[in-house]
Amino acid sequence: MSIAPDTESSSGPGGLQSVDRALHVLELLAGWGTGGVSELAAEIGVHKSTAFRLLGDLEARDLVEQTTERGKYQLAFGVVRLARRVNVQLDLAEQARTLTDGLARTLGESINVAVLREHFVVNVVQSQGHASVVSQNWTGQLTPLHATSSGKILLAHLDPRERSDLVGRGLERFTPKTHTDPVALEDELAQVRERGHAITLGELEVGLNAVAVAVRGEEGRVVAALSASGPAYRMTPERMNTILTDLESAGEELSHRMGF
Repeated sequence: MSIAPDTESSSGPGGLQSVDRALHVLELLAGWGTGGVSELAAEIGVHKSTAFRLLGDLEARDLVEQTTERGKYQLAFGVVRLARRVNVQLDLAEQARTLTDGLARTLGESINVAVLREHFVVNVVQSQGHASVVSQNWTGQLTPLHATSSGKILLAHLDPRERSDLVGRGLERFTPKTHTDPVALEDELAQVRERGHAITLGELEVGLNAVAVAVRGEEGRVVAALSASGPAYRMTPERMNTILTDLESAGEELSHRMGF
C-alpha cells in the first residue's frame, strides 16, 4: 500500500485531517483488538512517525493504551467513558420528555433540559407551554454557560479547576444585564450551590428570564439542568419562587429516573 505524503494539507485543512485520522485509528483498533504503530500507519496512509504522534495524543486523552506487548495499542477506558456520556444523553432525552411536557402544560412556559458540551450549554429537550410566546426551538443549540440559568447550574457543580478554566475563557456580554465579572460570577455560583437553583434576568436576551434546577445521575453527579423560561413581564422573580416547587419536583423525578 502506498504511503500518502506526510503533510497536513494533503487532504484538506490540517485539523479535519487529524480528526479523520484519529477516528480511523479508533475504528481500526475497535475492529482489530490491538494494533502496532507500523500496521496502523500503513492502514491510514501516513508515515510511522506521524502514526506514533497520533497514538501519543490519543493515549494522553485515555482513548488508547499500550498493551503488555511492546509497540502494540488497544482502546482504553476513555472510549467507554465517552460512550457512557452518549448513552446518558440519549437516555436523558427519553426519560425527560414526558416530564417536560407535563411541566409545560402545568406552568404554561417553555421547559428545557440542557447538558454541558465543552464550554457551552446544549439543550437536548424542549417542551412549549400554552402561554409561551417564545417560538424559537432551542433544541440542539449551543448557548453560553454564564448567561443562562441552565449554564449556571452546570458551572456551579463542576470541579473548581474545570470551572475556573471555563470562566477564564472570558465572559462575553450579550445584554446590559449579562454578568461578565469572574469574581462576581463565582460568588453567584456559590449561592446557586447553596440554594439549589439558578436564575437569569435578561442576561442572554433582553426580556427573557429563566430559572433552573439540577438533574443528578448516579452517585449524585449533576448531569443536566432543568429550566423554565418566559418573558420578563410574566416570569418575574416572584413567579419564579411560585413555580420553583413544581420545577424542583420534576428535577427530583428526572434525577430518580437517571439513577440518583
